[in-house]
Amino acid sequence: MLNLTDIQPQADEIYLDNNATTPVLPQAAEAAIHTMNLCYGNPSSSHMTGLKAKYILESTRTLARQVIGADRGEIIFTSGATEGIQTSIISALNACREQAKLMDSPVLLYGATEHKAVPETLKHWNNMLNINAQVVAIPVDERGILDGEFIAKHAANALMICTMVANNETGVFQDLGKLEQVIRANNPDVLWMVDCVQGLGKINLDIAKTSIDYAPFSGHKLYGPKGIGMLYVRQNAPYTAIIAGGGQESGLRSGTENLPGIASLNAIFNLLVDQDDNTFKSHDVLCAYRQQLAETLNKAFPNIVYNHDFSCSLPTTLNFSVKGLASKDIMDLFDAARIRVSSGSACSSKVTGSFVLDAMGKPKWQSEGAIRLSFGPAATQEEIDRACKAIEDAVIAMQHHCLLLADTDGESDADVDGLQQWGYDNQITWCYVDQSQRQVLLIDPIPELSERFQTLVNCRQFNVVGILNTHLHREQDDCASMLRTVMSDAMTTTSVDALGWPDEGVSVKLENGQQVDAIQIGNKTLAKLNLPGHTENSRAYLLGDVIDGVLKKDNIDYVFAGDLIQIGGLGRSDLHGSIPEHLYDSIRLLADVISPDTLLCPAHDYQQLFSTTLALEATSNPLLAKLLMENISKAEFIAEKAKLDAAIGMHEEQQLCGLIAQQNKSLIDVSPDKLQRFLVENPDVQVVDVREPHEFEAHRRAYLDDLKIVNIPLTRITDFIHRFTGEKKQTKFICICRSGSRSGAAANALKRMDFERVYHVPGGFALVN
Repeated sequence: MLNLTDIQPQADEIYLDNNATTPVLPQAAEAAIHTMNLCYGNPSSSHMTGLKAKYILESTRTLARQVIGADRGEIIFTSGATEGIQTSIISALNACREQAKLMDSPVLLYGATEHKAVPETLKHWNNMLNINAQVVAIPVDERGILDGEFIAKHAANALMICTMVANNETGVFQDLGKLEQVIRANNPDVLWMVDCVQGLGKINLDIAKTSIDYAPFSGHKLYGPKGIGMLYVRQNAPYTAIIAGGGQESGLRSGTENLPGIASLNAIFNLLVDQDDNTFKSHDVLCAYRQQLAETLNKAFPNIVYNHDFSCSLPTTLNFSVKGLASKDIMDLFDAARIRVSSGSACSSKVTGSFVLDAMGKPKWQSEGAIRLSFGPAATQEEIDRACKAIEDAVIAMQHHCLLLADTDGESDADVDGLQQWGYDNQITWCYVDQSQRQVLLIDPIPELSERFQTLVNCRQFNVVGILNTHLHREQDDCASMLRTVMSDAMTTTSVDALGWPDEGVSVKLENGQQVDAIQIGNKTLAKLNLPGHTENSRAYLLGDVIDGVLKKDNIDYVFAGDLIQIGGLGRSDLHGSIPEHLYDSIRLLADVISPDTLLCPAHDYQQLFSTTLALEATSNPLLAKLLMENISKAEFIAEKAKLDAAIGMHEEQQLCGLIAQQNKSLIDVSPDKLQRFLVENPDVQVVDVREPHEFEAHRRAYLDDLKIVNIPLTRITDFIHRFTGEKKQTKFICICRSGSRSGAAANALKRMDFERVYHVPGGFALVN
């Protein structure tokens, strides 16, 4: 296990994720440490040591009133904003229980772009307290501004209204004055909570001059430590203590106060109210910082779109998307370049969008591709300059590796050769490149990855041999057809069939004697094999070397099998157009023309295993095993397959194209603190960095403890498996990436393919000094 002191920021780290949490100001850290070391008394104790602690507590409360403009009302120290939200909502709902019983249709209103802590807390305590109100989201417009007419319409039936000063994803702020007018004009007594977390230190808050009832704050969003916050409660607003006990905080929140955390707030508040201190920058200076960053991003990403209107957003937040780039691509690149930003969507095989941007009506690609860059109000010009320079340098790596177009006249030094798999939401697009002949082939494209392909072709000035589908469902959009139209100038042929197969070509013989159509890509041959069953038009494509006119089993490198054979299952045969009896014949035919160990490349990958073989699938699929061994009749196969298809339900709102059995092998982990010793003891190990090439270049680390690192990106792991199949038994491989997630997937895929000596580093470069 790593020592705590071994976990430190990387050298030259550029932290631009302040909306998530901020670093702790030196003054705040010093105040907390001083308090822990020398002011350790309990504020509830009556002796002199306790009185000193009490002074820190109360002087911080006085400063808090000054900072937020609350000369009256309660200031209660909490563990953070979530506790403040819980307390506010419980207090309001508890006070409204009897009122709710008298109303026909009580509602609880919250802004559609609120932090999830708000609606989830409303729903939870609405049920727990048996309020039985309807929890309703207040819509926002395209700028993220709350719909005043909607509030006016529903306020009369509202027990509580929850809004926020500024959004954590976009920085969009609300006009509290206008909100107050519409709320109080339609319900003078409704209880109103305003999440002020992102506004502290960035917006002037004369909170006591408003009719806001509850306002939670969090210290770690403004250079304080985690675990400390405060809650403002308007004078005479109903209040229910959610922590009972010793009666601390005037009985409003029991438990010994977090005095070191409170002392850190004391230091921060002192800086905020000191007119002669320039730690916290003025609004104009922060706007200038934003403009400088925006100009840098505009030059770096010509297709950039900002997801918020700067005129109604905090100057410390930039939320953007880049057409043709996934948020993961940008975030991984920036992280490799030591620039810390956050993604507006999940970085996993299951792609999700930002609910904030969805509520604002942004297109799907913007929502799913969003990046949030946020700096703090104490940022310096030197930090912004460093950030801009780092962004400029990082983006060059994307240009070199054909994720962004640049004025390179096709002379990019990208090593783009062989097979790549591009994944999106469990769907796989296969791209095969012959660099020497400047040719490229695309199989099973999906819309979300189409621009990536276009950029690659235009960047390298490739000739497109084919853009093919392995099958099409009747309701499915034909992305391949769209791409062929858009890229007609790069296509080597324009006359194709329904799945994109060129009319011109050659004929080759398979090992079973069957004659099939084929085309050339570089020195390889791609043969077409019709395999109906999953759909009536299903087919596979066989890529390999033709010798003496025959494409033999052992000379086939890859089979692009669509949904016929999946990793952990067989394709469905109960869909419209499926023919189960043909599926039986197709699997038998495929087994006749390929070897049991030929790499199968499916159109879906639900487990991040990338590719498979007939031999592997037979070990976990009894039905397939019986079929391959010819121990089952066609009628029996159809009956058993129908039972399997019937078991397929909806999986996370996505319909599976086959019933998938989980397939994972236990990995041999080398923890980061043991890595150096492992490398010394295993000088023959091959270190494999599975990050993408643009990440590898953004912060190149050619050696790890004197052992050379090779870059085999996860998108090329199937190509790696094919090329290194002869080294399965003898060569040691240790996989590493940014966080250990991708290296774990790579190691698992290799182990599954019988690479015997595979290791990986959990935690990755993030924990390796």
